[in-house]
Amino acid sequence: MDFLRSLFARMQGLGSGPVEQVLDELSLEGMARYIQSGDCKNIICMVGAGISTSAGIPDFRSPGTGLYSNLQKYDLPCPEAIFEIGYFKQHPEPFFTLARELYPGQFKPTVCHYFMCMLKEKGLLMRCYTQNIDTLERMAGLEEKDLIEAHGTFHTSHCLNVLCRKEYGLPWMKEKIFSEEIPKCEKCNTLVKPDIVFFGESLPSRFSSSMLSDFPRCDLLIIMGTSLSVQPFASLIRKVPRKTPRLLINREKSGETDSQMSFMGTEGMDFDSEKAYRDVVFLGSCDDGCLALAEKLGWKDELVAMVTREHAAIDAAEGGGASASAANQSSGDGEKGPVPEQKDKPAEQTGAREREKEE
Repeated sequence: MDFLRSLFARMQGLGSGPVEQVLDELSLEGMARYIQSGDCKNIICMVGAGISTSAGIPDFRSPGTGLYSNLQKYDLPCPEAIFEIGYFKQHPEPFFTLARELYPGQFKPTVCHYFMCMLKEKGLLMRCYTQNIDTLERMAGLEEKDLIEAHGTFHTSHCLNVLCRKEYGLPWMKEKIFSEEIPKCEKCNTLVKPDIVFFGESLPSRFSSSMLSDFPRCDLLIIMGTSLSVQPFASLIRKVPRKTPRLLINREKSGETDSQMSFMGTEGMDFDSEKAYRDVVFLGSCDDGCLALAEKLGWKDELVAMVTREHAAIDAAEGGGASASAANQSSGDGEKGPVPEQKDKPAEQTGAREREKEE
């Protein structure tokens, strides 16, 4: 209905008047001044797989390096099948083999994760909406109330038998995965699946309920490490008020509006047109973008110190093991990861997720 109302309004010439520009400049400097102005009190972050590539976790679609490019060994009918609920129920082995390689707890949060924690510490973070299932947001220090895990989490698992649905915790699932045992329910012997959202499943109910209350109050939307090609997550960028600034930190521009989509009222990103008034893009890695913004805010030393301190604590807890050096991640000079993309299928292929798109 939002789509139809927007289309009708545009056809009638309504809602197309001038919009207040709250940024004094469409640049990273302008964003920093706005954050420090006192008028920016509620920041929402939308993040995808690109924020975790510097931790050593591959994204999904980058040619040659993305996860989908390296699944041939699983003999799948198509790369996406490893995350399709129907295929999983019949052939769970490939997913659990992959889960051992990418299991949460084997990687460290990145500069980008800690930048969001810094926003929280400064009382600016309203919520982080994440497509990721690596739990690095939690590991960095964000709590459940700070997060909307749009594509689920490994923290809990459930029996797939609708008459049972027994819940299992992270330690139980971890033991099963690393013992190379297919997890079966102790009560009914049915397959047990982590509570991540597979293709063909609906998003968590909290996604929709929080979206309705959070986005109308958003003063700044920061989008990082996502191609904005998967619905309904991608549609969130147009849920903020029309005057709310939007910052994209990504290796490529994404979420832009072509002429047809503009006519249909999708409120996509507009970085370059003469009508641009609120959207800013930083092209580069998510870590570099966060470091650059932190520098403009006068927070860079504090952020680098936080990353170094927290990585040292993780190393100490793990007996010195590390997935990447704190120095490289803190400086932003480490190896550049592949183009950030999220793991999910394009909107037209998302099965039950498609039903959550805006009408």
